[in-house]
Amino acid sequence: MKLLHSEKSRLRAALRKEGSRITKQRELIFGILMTDRNHPTAEEVYHRAKKELSGISLATVYNGLEILVACGLIKQVHFERASTRYCPNLKEHAHFQCEQTGEVFDVPLGRDAFQYLQEILPEGFSANSISLSYIGKSKAESKGLQQNS
Repeated sequence: MKLLHSEKSRLRAALRKEGSRITKQRELIFGILMTDRNHPTAEEVYHRAKKELSGISLATVYNGLEILVACGLIKQVHFERASTRYCPNLKEHAHFQCEQTGEVFDVPLGRDAFQYLQEILPEGFSANSISLSYIGKSKAESKGLQQNS
């Protein structure tokens, strides 16, 4: 997994700011998330990482993901009763999880949507960040269910 020069520089700077150093394991984990942006769980990252670095442990992957979150390079994505997923998209956005496949997709949140979500908070409240998730069926999954009925 080869990081772009700009991604490696961003990783190095963020880790240094947190008092951590770049390692081949952290670089690999970050590279996996940047290359295949499908919101993997720690276990999925671990299985991908094992293909390139056979000696990596699940604990190292969990620790690496925690450091990347602490550095602000990735975000955690939570759905009820499901494993935490990881997202390298740092722009304001929502997530959609397909009930049938479990896949998670980014949903762009325009500036107007973010502003509206801030405005509807109770008086005197403000949000530093917003986590908005949709759970449902993809269009293709909905069609398949209708055809089988």
